[in-house]
Amino acid sequence: MRAVDTNVLVRLIVRDDPEQVQRAEAFLAPGAWISHLVLAEAVWVLGSVYNLNANGVATAVGMLMEHDQLALQDRDVVEKALEDFKAHPSVGFVDCLVVQIARKMGHRPMGTFDRSISRLDDVSRL
Repeated sequence: MRAVDTNVLVRLIVRDDPEQVQRAEAFLAPGAWISHLVLAEAVWVLGSVYNLNANGVATAVGMLMEHDQLALQDRDVVEKALEDFKAHPSVGFVDCLVVQIARKMGHRPMGTFDRSISRLDDVSRL
């Protein structure tokens, strides 16, 4: 299966360059895979460059999850991270994803100095 880079995902979501959107859609028509890292980068770009708020980020991740031609690395992890993020938007989606990856791999608790992320299960504030 093909894989997509961050800029392809961003084009699909923000649709700010019609030519690139068309090329991105043509590339992923037979199916494409999204890694955790690419998803995390895309979320960062959406928030930092396009100023999407937590609700906008959650909507964008949800759209990617529902896209027929896209396969997410560890979809179950992304789904649980999105649930955590919706419940605790101040934590940030990428932090929720990091916790869920650690949880799936059996690495608990995760240590942090970050107050917001320590609100999640299996996270210990040091």
